[in-house]
Amino acid sequence: MALLDLWRKTPDQLKDKQVKQLIAFAGAGKLIDESECSAEFRAFLSSVLSENLKVYTDQCLNQSFPDSGLALQDIVNEIGARLGAEVAPGRYRGTSKHVGYDGLWKFSNGQSIVIEVKTTDTYRIDLNTIANYRKALIEEKAITEALSSMLLIVGREDTGDLEAQIRGSRFAWEIRIISVDALLRLLSIKEEVEDPQIIQRIHSILIPREFTRLDEIVDVLFSATEDIKQEDVVTAEGAVSVDKKTKEPKFTPVAFHDACISRIQATLRATLIKRTRAQYSSPDKSLIVNCAVSKEHDPDTTPNYWFAFHPHQKESLRLTPQSYVAFGCGTSKRILLIPFSDFDQWLEGMWTTRKDDRFYWHVVIYRKDEKYILHRKKGQRGIDLTQYLLG
Repeated sequence: MALLDLWRKTPDQLKDKQVKQLIAFAGAGKLIDESECSAEFRAFLSSVLSENLKVYTDQCLNQSFPDSGLALQDIVNEIGARLGAEVAPGRYRGTSKHVGYDGLWKFSNGQSIVIEVKTTDTYRIDLNTIANYRKALIEEKAITEALSSMLLIVGREDTGDLEAQIRGSRFAWEIRIISVDALLRLLSIKEEVEDPQIIQRIHSILIPREFTRLDEIVDVLFSATEDIKQEDVVTAEGAVSVDKKTKEPKFTPVAFHDACISRIQATLRATLIKRTRAQYSSPDKSLIVNCAVSKEHDPDTTPNYWFAFHPHQKESLRLTPQSYVAFGCGTSKRILLIPFSDFDQWLEGMWTTRKDDRFYWHVVIYRKDEKYILHRKKGQRGIDLTQYLLG
């Protein structure tokens, strides 16, 4: 049975397996270019939680086993894909007929990055070799010189010698370094925010600027984004109460997205990977679910739930063949799963907020007995959503 099929049918059997054991389950059990083992291992990586990628990365760096460097290369490329890049995996072993880069990442802003993955910087790296990979891709018109650069992704954080090597070379403005750990932190930021501008900033960090090493920038961005994330959660999904001392409104963020997604996966019989705070999709991105959650307001009188729906979410759903909006109403036991083609028709009658450069729709749902009604602006009929409630 293929590795991915094992994961889908009996995930508990693979949950605690080491990377080397997972590779042994795939194809002939050895990572070779264009092999069944390679294809199965990459498909498996695209279907697991990001937390698993962190565990597998640590195993590749801290345990010595055959092909650990090749496995790390595939894991890093999967991280790149989850950051939002279109990834072309490189070859495990170079040949005279193929460019030997480890990965080619292309972002929506037009930038392309030639990736080189190193488990350690113990041995001096030939920067000319990496630069020649980029040069060959430019000659093949796969990338352009003006919108391309190189990124060294290293397993160890002590990269002082490598940084000095780059600063003293003619490639100082074309190559940057980032540790795998910092790359994973970037991914954790991307998965917890919803604003496309923040995601674009994450992408831009990987492009050469005035810094050689990127970890310090990542730390700054991580701290700043934590504040933005909390503010956004409060605005969109907070529950309002009154502080008894100050008499001011007090907001309580709620978050049970993962519990909702577990039920939605079972209903749709699909694996869903977290892309942003609210957006989940299948590994091939042919299925997308926008999942929002709300605390229950006025539970003793007229239970109701408030959500925000943003234009960029609408655009993502519109462009995906199979798309849904999901609303967790107070608990993961009450989930409305609505095809976007249905939901899109109701947006015009909803309340909206437009402030500075922000715009979003208010999704207001009331529960009466076992019925769920979408409330809209005065003069617009309510929509009975009960049929979309997951059983």
